[in-house]
Amino acid sequence: MQTTINTYEQLVLTRDQCRAMDGYAIKQLGIDGAVLMENAGRNCTNVIEGYIRRRHNSRDARGKVAVICGRGNNGGDGFVVARHLALRGHDVTLDLLADPKTLTHDAGLNHAIADRMGVPIRRLSTRRDYSNAARRWKICDVVVDAILGTGFAGTVREPLAEIIQRINDLEGPTIVSADIPSGLDADTGEPGGPAVRADCTVTFLAAKVGCTRRQAKPYVGKLIVADIGAPASFILKKLGMTRCL
Repeated sequence: MQTTINTYEQLVLTRDQCRAMDGYAIKQLGIDGAVLMENAGRNCTNVIEGYIRRRHNSRDARGKVAVICGRGNNGGDGFVVARHLALRGHDVTLDLLADPKTLTHDAGLNHAIADRMGVPIRRLSTRRDYSNAARRWKICDVVVDAILGTGFAGTVREPLAEIIQRINDLEGPTIVSADIPSGLDADTGEPGGPAVRADCTVTFLAAKVGCTRRQAKPYVGKLIVADIGAPASFILKKLGMTRCL
């Protein structure tokens, strides 16, 4: 399946501009947030499949993937990714860094779907859990970072700081971050302590200005902008916004 890339892939926006765009798509155009999340996760899956195929040098390759999810919408994107990978025949596991009862609406919806589908989900809550998970991640083709999204600012706290460090210590798997590397500020491109050092970041709707900064390059890796089904140019015009320079 071919990756769908936003035709406005040169669009660069701040955190607040992205929120405004999402809000307009949902409230004014009536595009349900779950639909936007579905599109984001599906197109991120397409990118991940490309890495699996290149790793195994086969268009029919089936890979081993670990998806690590936080409690917010970034985790929701991860649940969608895991579901689509499982539907396409890949060996997928989900590691959840939160109580499922605390998940946001769209994230909770997609967690429930993945759970009902039988995607293996492990809740990580102790250091022993983290160690066991890191051993599993080490033998994966791809590890997906869906822990902290563009709303993150400040300093990464424990236990997420340890989880991020364990991801960075991996040798072998391709690291793909959903929307933004966890721990990276979407506006400044500065890490808030440890931040995931991704091989590829699949960002949604538009590039976040922080991801384009020189200091962010070691964390972002290859930057791909994926379509989420929101008409970017139309919304920009309606909101009277311009691209961030």
